[in-house]
Amino acid sequence: MNAAQVGTGRRAAQGVSLYVFDMGGVVSFDTGYERKIAGSLGMPAKQLYALTDAEFRELTAGRISLDEFWRRVSRKTGKPVFEDLFELHFHPRLNRRVARLVSRLRREARVVVGTNTVETHYRAHDREGHYGLFDAVYASCRMGLAKPDPRFFRHILQREERRPEESVFVDDRQENVEAAAGLGMIAILFTGAGPLERRLRELRGRAGGEKATSG
Repeated sequence: MNAAQVGTGRRAAQGVSLYVFDMGGVVSFDTGYERKIAGSLGMPAKQLYALTDAEFRELTAGRISLDEFWRRVSRKTGKPVFEDLFELHFHPRLNRRVARLVSRLRREARVVVGTNTVETHYRAHDREGHYGLFDAVYASCRMGLAKPDPRFFRHILQREERRPEESVFVDDRQENVEAAAGLGMIAILFTGAGPLERRLRELRGRAGGEKATSG
């Protein structure tokens, strides 16, 4: 899949021509890998998160390598790390209901992934064929930008040649939803497949009514 394949002209009649989906927590289920990694290091997940959050953010934005990340984790926790623990514990599973929704949406518009991720996670999803559901994948670790930085969203909009107001963004984190909305995108906080489907139907119905009125 190539993020450069843009401007295909596939447009929804209702005005939305681009859907941007977060991956983890939306299209794929939380695998609980954080708890597994913390357990392997002999500490609670909250403690590991507090110690390494800054490093993980740098890794997600592609500013440090995996090797450097684990060196820092080892130094901060006092626990030697000899392998990529993401590779060992990260085994994502698709949310099948959301995957079916994505397939339906692709009949009328571009549907892409906009994800904060690390290289190991990217490879795992790619290996499982999860990214094949989408027209393109925008991964923070390869872009050098991460949500909620507005430049992350602008990059996608520019590459897809879409305006914010014709683009829907779906994410399970409030800060990311607020950042997208601040740029004028139609931003939806994901709380489940059912509520998302209902919200998208509402948008389609509203847009259809506006079109009928203007006609």
